Amino acid sequence: MVNKTTTQDKILDAAEQLFASSGFADTSLRQITSMAQVNLAAVNYHFGSKKELIQSVLQRYLSVLMPRLDQEFSHLLASQKQNDLTAVLSVFIKPLLELNKVQHHGTRMFLQLLGRGYTDVQGHLRWFFNHHYGRTLDKFVLLVQQACPDLPASEIFWRLHFSLGTVVFTMASNQALQEIAAADFNENVEIEGVIHRLIPYLAAGIASPFTLSSQAH
Repeated sequence: MVNKTTTQDKILDAAEQLFASSGFADTSLRQITSMAQVNLAAVNYHFGSKKELIQSVLQRYLSVLMPRLDQEFSHLLASQKQNDLTAVLSVFIKPLLELNKVQHHGTRMFLQLLGRGYTDVQGHLRWFFNHHYGRTLDKFVLLVQQACPDLPASEIFWRLHFSLGTVVFTMASNQALQEIAAADFNENVEIEGVIHRLIPYLAAGIASPFTLSSQAH
């Protein structure tokens, strides 16, 4: 049986590509409908608004990623021990790589889209994440707090924000990094290898000692 691509899928695929390359704010519905070869009425019918379309593009990935993460976070919290921060961050590896089954290069695409949500100041996405996945995100923050008990909550916020920026940049430039590694160091590194290299770096940065001089005045 031949699988037919639905109108909804055509819109989501086109929107995803354009959002990742140009950003949410700079991508118009006209551009999306042109690439998807549908009319504006189809977008309004299936999604209602551009904001809801943005959320739906991310939801394709989040519906796979977040339940898996929630399960893993719950398991770590139930272990009744202070988990090493590297172990906490390593929980993300397999669920993130599974996003490649959602779409071709899905891991990289999702993280680029996530980054766009921050750089384009899409306030509705903050509500969307908190409304649908707030409990899962709270579990993650709690695990980080347990692994770094000397860090104030505000400092954890900043360090997780910096970490997200690092992840997004690394994924956005993943292809170039792989080519440089091959040309300069004769290393054949797939995306999984990049993520494994990234985890200890992030863990060291998040858990670095906090002093009064670390605070902005």
